[in-house]
Amino acid sequence: MKKYLVALLLLFAAHIEASAQKYCFIDSKYILEKMPEYKNAQNQLDNFSRSWQAEVDDKMKEVERMYKSYQAEKAMLNDDMRRRREEEIMNKEKAAKDLQKQYFGYEGELFKKRQELVKPVQDKVYTAVQKMSVAKGYDVVMDKAGGVTLFYADPKLDRSDDVLKTLGVNK
Repeated sequence: MKKYLVALLLLFAAHIEASAQKYCFIDSKYILEKMPEYKNAQNQLDNFSRSWQAEVDDKMKEVERMYKSYQAEKAMLNDDMRRRREEEIMNKEKAAKDLQKQYFGYEGELFKKRQELVKPVQDKVYTAVQKMSVAKGYDVVMDKAGGVTLFYADPKLDRSDDVLKTLGVNK
């Protein structure tokens, strides 16, 4: 009987301790969209992306042009000339795809630029969240924009505006 009573008391004490935790949630997407540095970084990334995509598109149009020209002349070419033209077209296409991968592939130029431009802003937000959490005594801060599923969140628990205030950003 004493074991059950002790276990019940320990369970009750753990419940009280768990319920004493202070928590809130933020919306990092909302915070980032309000920050001029983030908007500037996104604009720069968009410009790089458009420029690089135009370069890749030009290379692919050249491949398309070469292929159409080859199709039109194919009947007049001997086997050796056909093979050389086909290889030339395939090499150009491979070069265009390699360029696309260099710019947009995993750990490509766009990824590196994103790390260079956006990560410092994200780190700034993370630091502000830490400061706000310590100052206000929060034990847990959840980010509803980070893929955490929240079925319900009382809007009074949203501390995104407090983070913006800590960052010195007006709404």
